[in-house]
Amino acid sequence: MNALGLATAQGLTLTETWYWDANDVNRAWTKRWQVERPGKFPTMVQAGVYAGLSHYLKAVVALKSSADGKAVVAKMKELPTDDPLFGKGTIRADGRKIHDAYLFEVKAPAESKYPGDFYHLRATIPAAEAFRPLKDGQCPLAGRLIFLADLSPLAGRGRERSERVRGTHRILNH
Repeated sequence: MNALGLATAQGLTLTETWYWDANDVNRAWTKRWQVERPGKFPTMVQAGVYAGLSHYLKAVVALKSSADGKAVVAKMKELPTDDPLFGKGTIRADGRKIHDAYLFEVKAPAESKYPGDFYHLRATIPAAEAFRPLKDGQCPLAGRLIFLADLSPLAGRGRERSERVRGTHRILNH
């Protein structure tokens, strides 16, 4: 939003799963994040990386080991997520993190009171409605644990890599 500017984007409606200025917890986390990035505002991507790594570490602690990546991912899916930035949620079989999302409207420049004051909250979208249902995703990996290490034959470049990906896709879907 900073790049577009409020004058250009005012009135635009959009969905986000996290907003730095949504509550006191997010604002406090943002202040810590900004120590190394003065004047910048984190997005749902940076908050998601933080929350994802935190959940990964919870799974490692629960297992008392990080040696078996498949076991860690299985534990991450087993444990409910609960972190200060996104709240309670789950990780589905397809790996998607499920939690509330938000409908925002971009403020007009005159409505913005300080840097980064971008949005009006228009609605909260409950977790159960915020993401495409698992059954509609057609993910061939749902219910299976596939890791990059399992796909190591895909290493390569350009057309050769594309053909390997297509071939692997056919194998996974048959």
